[in-house]
Amino acid sequence: MSAATLSLHSADPLRPRPPGGMGRGALLALGVHGLLVVALAVGVSWRSQTPQTFSAELWSATPQVAAPRAVDSTPAPPPPPPPAPPAPTPRVATPAPPPAVDPQIAIDKARQAKEKAERDKQAKAEKDKAEREKAERERQAAAKAKAEAQARREQQELRDRQADEQRLAKQREDNLKRMLGQAGATGAPGSTGSALKDAAPSASYAGKLIARIKPNILLTETVSGNPAADVEVRASPTGSVLSRRLVKSSGNKDWDDAVLRAIDRTAELPRDTDGRVPPVLVITFTP
Repeated sequence: MSAATLSLHSADPLRPRPPGGMGRGALLALGVHGLLVVALAVGVSWRSQTPQTFSAELWSATPQVAAPRAVDSTPAPPPPPPPAPPAPTPRVATPAPPPAVDPQIAIDKARQAKEKAERDKQAKAEKDKAEREKAERERQAAAKAKAEAQARREQQELRDRQADEQRLAKQREDNLKRMLGQAGATGAPGSTGSALKDAAPSASYAGKLIARIKPNILLTETVSGNPAADVEVRASPTGSVLSRRLVKSSGNKDWDDAVLRAIDRTAELPRDTDGRVPPVLVITFTP
């Protein structure tokens, strides 16, 4: 080792030592080249000779140590997500073939429908008939009740009319007895009065009334027979007619109406011989 080499080595202890010389390297290079020539010669004559195996070791003049592997600090990217499974292909349901129609079933159904329609028609006819019969029974019952009520009403009216006629007949009889008198007496039979004479109209007053009212009877048609209409007349003390009422019909409506209109036309009744006007009178009018 030379002095320069020693001084450099002593100056930098980390620097590798220089090689010892070129002799060993030159020998190795010559050996390698010789081996190459031999290999070429063997390669040319490989068909005629069995190839021989050679091995050689190559050593570096200066030992070298590899640096540590660089470590990549960047994190590895996450693995890609697995692909989505393909959408299932929709299954199209194949429609089932329509069942075969049995002609007999169709015939039975049509027959049943016809029978049902006939039954419904018959039931409706029976229902309508029952409703009509019920309505007729109700109508007959109502008519019967109405007829019975009318008959009762007519009977009651007949009884009332008979009672009125009896009352009027008795009143007319009493009035005639008072007006005509009996055997020169002034009171009626059974009279309980104590006066010298009754307050009844005089015997001539009936003729005065008829003479006053009868000219006012206007009748265009001829009245057959001899109808008699009894009319009740109420008068004021001065003779003014206050009201009139037909208490017994003559049986001829035209004569009854003519008598009532004549009384209405009579403005004032005549006074009796004593100067009074009877307040209530029942007058019988005949044609």
